[in-house]
Amino acid sequence: MRMRKKPNLVPRMERCAGVLIEDPAALRGAWMGNFPVFERLWLELGCGKGRFTADMAEQNPKALLVAVEKVPDVMVMAMERACDRGLQNVRFIDGDALALPVLFEPNEVDRIFINFCDPWPKKSAAKHRLTSPGFLELYESVLKPDGEIHFKTDNQPLFEYSVETFEENGWTLSEVTRDLHENGPVGVMTDYEAKFYAQGVKINRLVAKKEKRA
Repeated sequence: MRMRKKPNLVPRMERCAGVLIEDPAALRGAWMGNFPVFERLWLELGCGKGRFTADMAEQNPKALLVAVEKVPDVMVMAMERACDRGLQNVRFIDGDALALPVLFEPNEVDRIFINFCDPWPKKSAAKHRLTSPGFLELYESVLKPDGEIHFKTDNQPLFEYSVETFEENGWTLSEVTRDLHENGPVGVMTDYEAKFYAQGVKINRLVAKKEKRA
């Protein structure tokens, strides 16, 4: 369902301008140099309303968490969440995952989070899935040699597709589970995830890592 356009979007974003990166491409290769107080660079692709973004940043103050979101009407809510909490280690990019190589140099990113992305269920649309081979190449191009992808979804077909795709493209998987919260809440949740958990919906999760050649 498409989110209704917010008439007050611009003033709301202006009030949170301190956490928005206006020209992220200008920081390519210099992210940690511009934010030297942090030790790690983490990306979140599609932050939604920002519950995961804010909670993860709050629990990991040494990491700079950069959220990439292509829907400003959603992103502004995440920005407000971060600003309301006074978080200093969160920044937002109004953009798309396809632009990652333009925004980050090779070996610049420590971790990528992909949470509850669009499953694109039709076979003809598989290339749009954020775990398709083309996207995996983009992630590998910016991740450090020991970098990781943390992936969660409630969509079982997408998860099985993703497990297969990661393995076929040379990624090593760990922490693979098809019922993450079977014994109670685990880790930081997104807004969707919290709702799904309350409904008893099973959550799938994995960590993917690809050792790069020297």
